[in-house]
Amino acid sequence: MKLESLIVSDSQKVQNGIISKIKELINYKNLEPGDKLPSERMLSERFGVSRGNVREAIQKLEFYGLLKSIPQSGTFVANIGVVAMNGMIDDILRLDSPDFKSLVETRILLELKAVKLASLRRTEEYLKHIKETLDAYEQKVLSGEDAVQEDLLFHLAIAKASGNSTLNTFMLTITPQIIIDFGKYHVCDKNQAVLAIEEHKQIYQAIKAQNPDLAKQKMKEHFNVLYQYCYNSKSV
Repeated sequence: MKLESLIVSDSQKVQNGIISKIKELINYKNLEPGDKLPSERMLSERFGVSRGNVREAIQKLEFYGLLKSIPQSGTFVANIGVVAMNGMIDDILRLDSPDFKSLVETRILLELKAVKLASLRRTEEYLKHIKETLDAYEQKVLSGEDAVQEDLLFHLAIAKASGNSTLNTFMLTITPQIIIDFGKYHVCDKNQAVLAIEEHKQIYQAIKAQNPDLAKQKMKEHFNVLYQYCYNSKSV
């Protein structure tokens, strides 16, 4: 196992341990929705971990809607029942880190929906932003530079233009790991990157024309190579 995998695994174990202790604390103190948790400093001392580790665990529970942090006030138990909270925390602790295939499947599902919504809801401002990311990608590719980040910024611009904040949040959540995996598995070679310029342009034109069916079709065609790579490659 690579060192980076060991580090991630150890970090996740520490985080899960803290989450388990937070769950025990909520149950032991019979904390109700709206009740305040002890401060990060107090939790770090109580659990024997760093404040940074506590903060990461709280942020994870906050992401899933189980806790709510309010600046200058503290962290509070969300407005759900104890039974539901315990069940959800148990599910969170059983979650595995997403593999590359899972990320690809999720990304495709999200983006096919996002591009249709963007076609219907895009404003001139959003359209301008999509075009700027498209131009940045083309410039990087034609100059022979790696353009994975610019590629994903183009797709994130489409998600933003969808007008769906939850969909946009999901895209932002999975994007960092996608960038890492693209580099790890050498997914996109130079020839594919050049072909993607024209595919991006066709997606952009469909959004500009406010044609959701065409936009979805062009996005599916754009993902064809990625989908085939993901399911045909033995290295993933």
